Order: sequence, then C-alpha cells, then structure tokens
Amino acid sequence: MTYDFTIVGAGIIGLSVGLALAEKYEGSKILILEKETDVAKHQTGRNSGVIHSGIYYEPGSLKAEMAKKGNEQIASFCEEYNIPYKITGKLIVATEDYELDNLKELYIRGKKNDLELEMVNEQEIKQIEPYLNGIQGIKVQSTGIVDYKKVAQTFAEIFKSKGGTILLNEEVTKINNKSSEVIIDTSNKKKITTKYLINCSGLMSDIITEKSGIHTDLQIIPFRGEYYELKKNKRHLIKNLIYPVPNPDFPFLGVHFTKMIDGRILIGPNAVLSLKREGYKKSSFNFKDSFNTLSYPGFWRLASKNLKMGLKEMYQSINKKEFVKSIQSFIPEITQNDLIPASAGVRAQALEKNGFLVDDFYIIQDKKLLHVCNAPSPAATASIEIGRKIVDEMINQTFAPN
Repeated sequence: MTYDFTIVGAGIIGLSVGLALAEKYEGSKILILEKETDVAKHQTGRNSGVIHSGIYYEPGSLKAEMAKKGNEQIASFCEEYNIPYKITGKLIVATEDYELDNLKELYIRGKKNDLELEMVNEQEIKQIEPYLNGIQGIKVQSTGIVDYKKVAQTFAEIFKSKGGTILLNEEVTKINNKSSEVIIDTSNKKKITTKYLINCSGLMSDIITEKSGIHTDLQIIPFRGEYYELKKNKRHLIKNLIYPVPNPDFPFLGVHFTKMIDGRILIGPNAVLSLKREGYKKSSFNFKDSFNTLSYPGFWRLASKNLKMGLKEMYQSINKKEFVKSIQSFIPEITQNDLIPASAGVRAQALEKNGFLVDDFYIIQDKKLLHVCNAPSPAATASIEIGRKIVDEMINQTFAPN
C-alpha cells in the first residue's frame, strides 16, 4: 500500500489537513489512519462545541490569527453543508471587584485582536442573562456553538468524495523513516509506504513523534475536563454562553455555562490530571500513562506553581457540593439536584521540561515528516485554517508531487 501522504489521526485537525491536501494536490493518493472505530472519537467529539472568537489570545499569536479566521470559516462551512450552528455571542462576567482589572485587560486584548466587543454593566447583564450575577462584563458578539463531531464527519465525507482513504481500527505500531520514503506498520499487520507523514494524533502526538525517530523535550499531559448537564426543567436559567474572568495565574479558562446546539446546558469543564491518556472516568487508570506523567520533571514543576488551584479543582471534582458552590456565585438558583453528570473530555496539553505549558500551536517539520505536537483550543474553531496553513505554508515547501 503506497501513498503520497499519510495522516495519523482522524480528529478534526487530521481530517482538515486531509481535505486541504486533497484540494491542493488533486489526484494524489492520501490516507488517514485512525485507531478507533470512527472519526472524531476523542477531543473533537468530546468538547463543548464553542466557536471561539479569539478574545483570550495574545495579539499576533497563531492562536489569535487562526481563531478569528476560523470563526468565519466554520460558520461559512456550516452554511454551505447545512450543519446546524448558531452565533450566539457570549458574556465574560466579573462577580467580584478584584476581577475588574483582569476584565479590562481582556477587553483591551480583544480590541487589539479586532473583535466586536461591548462592556456591559450590572443592569445590562441582567437584560441579557436575567438569572446571572455579575457586576461588569464583556459581551463578545462573534462566539457561537456547533457540533464539531458533525463538522468532522462532513470533512471525512468530502475527503472521501475527493478520492481520499480513511482506514479505521488501524493503530500505528512502528514508523521507519527511510531516506526516500516512510514505512508505517499497523496493529493489523498492514505495511504502508508513504512519501510524506503528517502526525495529527492529539493525545498520542508525542508518542507518534518518538516512533518516527524525533526526540523532543515536550510531553503530552492529559487533563480531564468534567461536565455537568443542567436538568431540563432548569434550562431557562441560561440563555446562551457565560464565561468567568480567567485567572491569569491558572492556565485554563475555568468552568463556564454553555447552551449546546441541541438545547442542552453544559456546565464545565474543570481541569484535573487524568491518569490515563484517554481516561474519561474518575476511575480511569493506565500504569504506563501514569508513570510517564508522574516521572516527567515538567509535571512536578507545573504542579508546584499551580498547587492551590490544582487541589481546588481536584476537590471540586470529587465533591459536587463544592462544585455547585463555585457556580452559585454566577447563578444562585442552581442546586445540587439540578445537575446530572455528563460526558467528560481529555485535553492533550504539551508541557515542557521547565514546567511551562506550550500555549500556542506547535508544529515540528523534518523533511518527509510533519508533527502537530500541540493543538490546544481553539483548534476545533480554527481547524479549516490550520489545515490550509499546514498544507500551503509547510508541506508545500518540502513536497514535490510527481
């Protein structure tokens, strides 16, 4: 089995890269390998479905640039292919005086990223979200909601219609990077020869990178994000999307309230260490994954810097009463009985040995290999732009079709 391009991973990024390749290199043989029984089984199919605006990201960063472009592209794509989506806007709300300076800084950052924003006071907040407590907020116009699994499945259908191949249940076991080609062995004893390998394997991206013979100082640390769903009879408490003011000392956005495209209300995610890379339950455990995380120096440096917040997240994960207390500062009417557990997700976060999280997209390129080593949020929002950028600006420089 010989291909021009082989992509490892059929999440939204791998599928977007495949689609961009099929459009640019028409007639090329392109393969996507996926170890699961379907596409979008992990991060893509388990996120909160937000179409991000780009307000949080450093002006000039890839994240900021791609989020803004991706926001428009996802909306256009959904229009073209009749995928349900909605540009709802969202509120980022301060509930305490000490958050106001960070809120103003966020507003300035959003303006630098050329976003349509509006500062709102307590009375205006109540007009938008009647049950929400807040002393000041930012209304972000361009934020929306979509089912990214449906987007990914549509990517897959278009990719196959253009001649691409997706092989499911095929886990990569070995990569032999020869001088003229790359040979890939799979769990089903297939041997695949390819001219170019693109690694978009998310939670497994560092493992695939190592299998290809490239050593990095990065390691993927899995953080589980747990959600609750608001019972149907309390859905009226949330009109659209509500976010807290992010803590600049903590690397995650915090628990937010999301009205999903199907009408459900999700509250979450928190951020707790997962002892298994694909561990979606509190009881999930894998010895090798746990050992790799706990023996990595960067993890302990990160943990020591965020000890207080990390312990708080863990405590709220096991104590529903404390979790509810934390969200009642926003919506006091929500009680423990109003929440039921929902599906969790696991975020693939690249971490350096010095204990710093890799904040932006991080891609390694080496002749016939390209590894997407870090694709944090807003990767789903920016997926179309990421695929095009990888193909047009990176692969195009090194791949010469016959």
